[in-house]
Amino acid sequence: MEFKEKLENIIKQHQDLEQKIADPSAMNQQEFAKLSKEYSDRVHVVELAKEYIIAFKEQEDLKEMLEDPEMKDMAEEELYDIRKKLPKLEKQIKIALLPKDKADSKNAILEIRAGTGGEEAALFAGNLFRMYQRYSEKRGWQMEILSMSETGIGGVKEASANIIGKDVFARMKFESGVHRVQRVPETETSGRVHTSAATVAVLPEAEDVDVKIEEKDLRIDVFRASGPGGQSVNTTDSAVRITHIPTGIVVSQQDEKSQHKNRAKAMKVLMARIYDMERAKVDAARAADRKSQVGTGDRSERIRTYNYPQGRVSDHRINLTLYKIHEIVEGGELDEVIDALISEDQAERLATAV
Repeated sequence: MEFKEKLENIIKQHQDLEQKIADPSAMNQQEFAKLSKEYSDRVHVVELAKEYIIAFKEQEDLKEMLEDPEMKDMAEEELYDIRKKLPKLEKQIKIALLPKDKADSKNAILEIRAGTGGEEAALFAGNLFRMYQRYSEKRGWQMEILSMSETGIGGVKEASANIIGKDVFARMKFESGVHRVQRVPETETSGRVHTSAATVAVLPEAEDVDVKIEEKDLRIDVFRASGPGGQSVNTTDSAVRITHIPTGIVVSQQDEKSQHKNRAKAMKVLMARIYDMERAKVDAARAADRKSQVGTGDRSERIRTYNYPQGRVSDHRINLTLYKIHEIVEGGELDEVIDALISEDQAERLATAV
């Protein structure tokens, strides 16, 4: 089927949907909600389709005008512009029609762990956590800290947070992987550059409809929360450790004084990890066919290097290097990196689309 005919079908289907949802009494609430979402999800692609069809018609009219000597010059000029516009529109439409990751619209659970490199790795993990805090602020997202294990001099051994907002996972999912830093540590007296790393995991926040967890599959232990050095930080058994027996996933939470709040936070992280594990199984075959790791969330892969002496940030998946390390790390100016990753991911998916 010709591309233009496909677009005409898309527009017709959208008009049919519009007629259906104009009469909510003809269906139950669940069906109405489903059709309404389908209608709103397609608005953007329908607008692009209409724009393409108008431009295509203009192109055909201009071709006819070329036969008229008086109109030829003007027609050629306009035809040149239209012929540049149509391929761009076609690409935009094809991207809009790519299958959506149903998790893209979800909130996200962010987990950061210091890797190799001792205290310097913990300081870098803290840098990354604050970078994502600033990025969240810039995008108008809300970031709720779930747990934080800090070192004495401002480093972070591990931390987790719930990021809430519009299309959080769609943008943050590209951050999963090993982040590496090269710089002279503050504690280094000889001025030698050290390399250390931190691991970032971004999980889509799971809802009850995404993951079914049976109470019998959980082992829940309560214990007294401990601070640095193992000393008790309160006198009640408020800390919670939840083990999901079928998967072996263990989540501990002790930041809150209330056992109830710690349990709720631990369950949120547990659900996200189980959901992520299930998604990973489904994605494994697809990822195996992909040349690059963009968007697969492989957390064992080194994805990015932050080189302070050279002032650069390099993303190894797409060979992107930006000489603006302070704007990115200190200012949370991550959009340029994430936009490039999204574009590369779309290009790959377009290339493999049938």
